[in-house]
Amino acid sequence: MKIDPEFVEKVLTRFIKDEWRRAGFRKAVLGLSGGLDSSVCAGLASRALGPRNVLGLILPMGQAFPEEVADARDVAATFGIRTKTIDISPQIEAYFAAHPTTNRVLKGNKMARERMSILYDHSAREKALVLGTSNKTELLIGYGTLHGDMASAFNPIGDLYKTQVRALARRLGVPDRCLSKRPTAGLWPGQTDEDEIGLTYETIDRILYELVDRRKSRTEAAASGLNPADIDRIVSMMKKSEFKRKLPPIAKISFRTIGHDFLYAHDRED
Repeated sequence: MKIDPEFVEKVLTRFIKDEWRRAGFRKAVLGLSGGLDSSVCAGLASRALGPRNVLGLILPMGQAFPEEVADARDVAATFGIRTKTIDISPQIEAYFAAHPTTNRVLKGNKMARERMSILYDHSAREKALVLGTSNKTELLIGYGTLHGDMASAFNPIGDLYKTQVRALARRLGVPDRCLSKRPTAGLWPGQTDEDEIGLTYETIDRILYELVDRRKSRTEAAASGLNPADIDRIVSMMKKSEFKRKLPPIAKISFRTIGHDFLYAHDRED
């Protein structure tokens, strides 16, 4: 599961350059949380497109996460990218004042989708594309909000597990504080990914690597020293979140249907 960070950096910066050029864009916007994934993406985009062509949007919920805001600004300064800070609390509080709930997941999902709506609004203002920041671990277990943090035009780190993203972060020079702190989706104060999932990223990545990349069965994965109960939990999360990894299925009526047998190639000329 080890990666060559120098090689991966070259592949991913080339990926960003090529995809932006094919789509006819030069700029990128991304949500900058001060966490590991968005920090790595900021570094990759800065090197691929140039620092002035990257806008990091810092989108706190009021004053609830002052350290994350400071970390996000530190990342932006490290990679020389532009930033803009927008407090999302007025629109979130107005919505839940009219539609109250005590469910923290519902509130977290609303915050994630509000942040993404601001990212897409600024992508239009900037004539830019939204750069995704979801890693392979999150995508495989569905630890993200559909049409929220999982949305993007292109995602450079979607084939890297969380532990591999950390290795790439060291190569790119992500600030030490972002490297060492516990990952959080910033849904509520004190929330961490690993507490919410119930497993460490190291354990999750080992299980996913055996099941997905090495195509082992549950029994074969358990024989490599992994806890069978942990394996079952990860398999269950993968099954329940499969719909998040697909475009909405379209009922086939015509001879050629999007998602079934039609794909418009970038280099098509006729």
